[in-house]
Amino acid sequence: MTVVRDDADGLVAWLAPGTPLLKPVLADGRETRHAGPVGMFTEERVLKLDVWHGTGILKVSPPGKPWSVWYFWGEDGTFHGWYVNLEREHVRDWASRRTSTVDHVLDLWIKPDRTIEWKDEDELEGAVTAGRFTAAESDRIIGNAHAAIRDIKSWTTPFSDDWHLWTPPPTWRVPTAPTTHQPTLIAEELHS
Repeated sequence: MTVVRDDADGLVAWLAPGTPLLKPVLADGRETRHAGPVGMFTEERVLKLDVWHGTGILKVSPPGKPWSVWYFWGEDGTFHGWYVNLEREHVRDWASRRTSTVDHVLDLWIKPDRTIEWKDEDELEGAVTAGRFTAAESDRIIGNAHAAIRDIKSWTTPFSDDWHLWTPPPTWRVPTAPTTHQPTLIAEELHS
């Protein structure tokens, strides 16, 4: 991703269309969701080198919050909404210039009219059944979603910021493929 801003107000990064990325997939190459809400956490996974398909996403990680806010646009540039990705607060490794987090599965979708929809509740239940999270951790994640909703309803930062009007400079290049992790090749890729 390309860093747009990194300061006391948080990390803002741009995932441009066509950006190479490593993503977990099932051992047979299918997306993890194909294994169902429990199997996606128990089935064997491998890393696959892929590219980001679709329009770009601007990701805002506010400090001290257990979520990030993703901004989505359509092909024509129309703003489609905000996606609140519940996750562990970002941990910074200043030496390697990296940030890491752990996805908490549950998400929220906010339409431009500020209507809020819950997403992936079945996957959070599956994560508990699979042992990925305890019931107490699931309760904490749901509590974090309610805290995010309070911020949304109060229209605090980053929701009140004008990031939905932001566009990447046309001179920005797509980042190169990651080289620090080598994905496990799957049979499909070996024969293509």
